[in-house]
Amino acid sequence: MEVLFDMNDPASVQQPFAKFVEPGCPYRADDVNAPEKGVSTGTTIMAVEFDGGVVMAADSRTSMGTYVANRASRKISKVDEKIFVCRCGSAADTQALTGFVVNYLGQHAIELGKEPSVYTAANLFKLIAYNNKDNLLAGFIIAGYDDKRGGQVYNVTLGGSLVRVPVACDGSGSGYIAGLMDAEYRPKMTKAECLAYCTKAVAHAMCRDGSSGGLIRTMVVDKNGIEEGVIEGNKLPYGP
Repeated sequence: MEVLFDMNDPASVQQPFAKFVEPGCPYRADDVNAPEKGVSTGTTIMAVEFDGGVVMAADSRTSMGTYVANRASRKISKVDEKIFVCRCGSAADTQALTGFVVNYLGQHAIELGKEPSVYTAANLFKLIAYNNKDNLLAGFIIAGYDDKRGGQVYNVTLGGSLVRVPVACDGSGSGYIAGLMDAEYRPKMTKAECLAYCTKAVAHAMCRDGSSGGLIRTMVVDKNGIEEGVIEGNKLPYGP
């Protein structure tokens, strides 16, 4: 029997193979057959209700591990005329799921003959996320305005739960600003106060979280329509 190495000779001792390979062909860390490492994802997204609408905010950094794939991405996606979604988790999963919801919601709107409700959109996100919870890494904050319930914010968690909340925050940066959000939040804030609240919180998260960065994109949705804003990286309300 051929001996690949001598235990009495430390110089000849090889590292144990991670899986079976042919003798003499060491299993390297950079081998194409090596198990794939999970892609690190990170973001900071949030939304808050005010009297008459909602304010949404998000950073713009898309990362793949330690590599910044896109420093100016859009994490607030349009679902309907007055319904938007903030996405966190796997970019591929959230983009695909959002595409399905846009398609189904469009068909539903044609059947109704009017604009769909925010709750209907949030429920669609919940159904798809829950039914595929073992295969997706996707969290959502759905926010918007309709004539039936006014401004609304819904949080769909990674497991597919649906909860309506007055303020929501998710993503890797959310853990850094939980205390700040609790300290600064007040019920029945105005639109301007909500914008200042969201931008301050997201800016703090971008400063502390390495997976959040770039610039801050904001979206205001009320009965009059939408207002989109951008705060560049050198004009943030808080920074290092």
